[in-house]
Amino acid sequence: MRNRLALIATVALLLGAAGCAGDSSPRYDATTPPKAIGQGTEQGAAPAGTQPAPAGEQTCNPRASLRPSGALPQPGRMPAGTLMADIQKRGRLILGTSQDTLLFSSRNPFSGKIEGFDVDMGRLIAKAIFGSPDKLQITVIGYDQRVNSVLQGKVDVVADTMTANCDRWKDVNFSSIYYEAGQKVLVSKDSPAKRLEDLGGKKICSAAGSTSYDNIGKVKSNPPPVAVSRASFGDCLVAFQQNEVDAISTDDTILAGMAAQDPYAKVIGPRHTEEPYGMALNRDHPEFTQFVNAVLEQARRDGIWKATYEKWLGRFGPAPQPPAAQYR
Repeated sequence: MRNRLALIATVALLLGAAGCAGDSSPRYDATTPPKAIGQGTEQGAAPAGTQPAPAGEQTCNPRASLRPSGALPQPGRMPAGTLMADIQKRGRLILGTSQDTLLFSSRNPFSGKIEGFDVDMGRLIAKAIFGSPDKLQITVIGYDQRVNSVLQGKVDVVADTMTANCDRWKDVNFSSIYYEAGQKVLVSKDSPAKRLEDLGGKKICSAAGSTSYDNIGKVKSNPPPVAVSRASFGDCLVAFQQNEVDAISTDDTILAGMAAQDPYAKVIGPRHTEEPYGMALNRDHPEFTQFVNAVLEQARRDGIWKATYEKWLGRFGPAPQPPAAQYR
């Protein structure tokens, strides 16, 4: 047996509910009308006709967001009649994210603060509104509640290793893509496997209900790998450490966090899916999506995106070019 049992309790606590960015988040139940933050007030009402209609399945480009409109306003001087003005009046930006996706949004066991790449993306927005990145309130959400949290107005924005896809665009807006991820595989360091196709007949774990789990069944190998589901990726990690499964497959970002905690594991192979991460925002406030995209444009230009990557992910190699923005 691999000598990992001492790591299980710590890593399971940190990763207990980490979810795949490619999961199928259930949409909000329309029988209960959503109440968006700021909705129902003069400042929160979005100008009529400013929101494009949802793209059809044949024409949707999930990477294409709403083009920024002009220069960013000065911090503390948000335009009247916008969600940004409501957020400024409230005194804090509410970010929805997880607390257990290592390197992207996880709770520091020493400080108790939730930190990571996704959290720093939220801090950029807070800084653009208030002039201070600390005007940020973090609300921990389940990965299957990311869409609902936006629709119900519980958060202003979700940054949580969340894949922008056409189905989700029907319910929420996405920012321009701020990170390009993809599904890979985590195996034991002594495994000879080089890619997912080398694991034919082996048990590969993924979270129940995630597209990562579905993708395992699409692998072309003979025999095919055996997909094993667990409630969360933390549960998959425990199963892996106890030799109940041979590998774990999900987004490379989540696997990187696992490998950083388990010295007996490694991530292998090329990406066999594309998972473009965007921030989810309420469709009732397209001006906020445009504002967030302007913030991301600035971060690409001034090197902040690169510095954030190096801060959290630099151990895995030099920072790539940030994903280029695409607009409708």
